[in-house]
Amino acid sequence: MMPRDLQMDWLKCFVAVVDAGSLSSAAGEVHRSQSAVSMQLKKLEAALGRQLLVRGPRHLQLTADGQTLLGYARRMLDLHAETQAVFGGETLTGRVRLGVPDDYATRYITPVLKRFAPRHGAVEIELNCEQSTALIPRVASGDLDLALVSRDHARRGTLLFHEPLVWVGSAHFELWRRDPLPIAVYEAASLARRSAINSLALQGRRYKVVYNSSSLAGQIAAVESGLAVAVLTQCSAPEHLQILGSEHGLGPLEPMQVAVYRSRASQGSRAVDSLRNLIIRTLRSSGSD
Repeated sequence: MMPRDLQMDWLKCFVAVVDAGSLSSAAGEVHRSQSAVSMQLKKLEAALGRQLLVRGPRHLQLTADGQTLLGYARRMLDLHAETQAVFGGETLTGRVRLGVPDDYATRYITPVLKRFAPRHGAVEIELNCEQSTALIPRVASGDLDLALVSRDHARRGTLLFHEPLVWVGSAHFELWRRDPLPIAVYEAASLARRSAINSLALQGRRYKVVYNSSSLAGQIAAVESGLAVAVLTQCSAPEHLQILGSEHGLGPLEPMQVAVYRSRASQGSRAVDSLRNLIIRTLRSSGSD
């Protein structure tokens, strides 16, 4: 039997619940009561003849059918919003000050901006590339409106996905055989640095910091030159570098919690709202987690 036509309100509630993680949190996002959101989900499931969410006492989990629908739902809502913008006669304007570390810029922010710019050409984007440790306080102070960062606190920002960390070395230099192990690290507050040192400590492996740099290019240069091994986010590790693991005597690393942070000062900005929502929709459906 063919499914019934799907209403946009059903899809909006479905995506809001997935993004917010609960019916109560989603209710505020779509300006409906919790019971109304629940009813919309039931109508959507009835129209498709499939269960989309498993509702536990403390969490919601997508079924396989729900995961399949999620990608389609986001695309339909994006196209719906784009159509409204074209024919609504209302142009989004303003400026968004966006922060992102170098290692997330190409892989994650570029696809978002490619989708945002054609729809909202009157919005000025000011892009700031720095490490998460520098971006987070800038969002807190209102110097930036949004930032995609490796979050430093489990309850801050909106979690999007987990980004694996990997040990990398040059295949031309078997530095992993050395004792102590020469390592390149980011700044002292870096979560990647902390993860690397904690991993080595758990192994009881001796190491020596031979290179410090807050830049991704600097880390890669240290590895390419045979100076050290380093820890990079998986998305930023160049293909020509060797991924090192247990067979090289190196232990596992804690992944990064990638989240979007928003400043309180930017509340009420429709341009910031639009870009933040697009970041969430795009990156939560990217399959990175």
